[in-house]
Amino acid sequence: MDIKLELVIVPVTDVDRAKAFYEQVGFHTDHDITVSEDTRFVQLTPPGSACSIALGQGLTAMAPGSLDNMQVVVADIEAAHADLTARGIEVGAIEDLPYGSFVHFADPDGNRWAVQQTVPRRTATPTADAQ
Repeated sequence: MDIKLELVIVPVTDVDRAKAFYEQVGFHTDHDITVSEDTRFVQLTPPGSACSIALGQGLTAMAPGSLDNMQVVVADIEAAHADLTARGIEVGAIEDLPYGSFVHFADPDGNRWAVQQTVPRRTATPTADAQ
C-alpha cells in the first residue's frame, strides 16, 4: 500500500502576505479559492514537488508561526542558497553536517523551513549539539 503525503497546512496570520512570500520563494499557486466568508484555501507547490502546502482562513487551529523545521530537499545547496538570496529571501549561511548540508529561512509569521542537500558538500565535524 502506498501512502503519499499530499498537503501540509501552514498556519499564517495574513493569507495574501504569506501567498506573496511563498511565490517569492518560488512556489507555484495551484488554487486560491474563497469557499465562504470564513474559509479561504490557497494551495502552493514547490517546484518539482509532489507535496503542496495550503494557507488560508478557516483551515487550522494551529497558531500562526508554529510550524518548525519543515524540510525540502534540493540537489545543490549552493545553487538553492544563491537562488533564494537572489529572490530576496533572508536565508542563513550553509551549514554542513554529517547527514547533509542545510540553509534555513522563515516566512513572515515565523514558520521555519530547512532546505537540505542530502549528500553533504564536504565531510563536516559534528558539533556537540548534533551528536
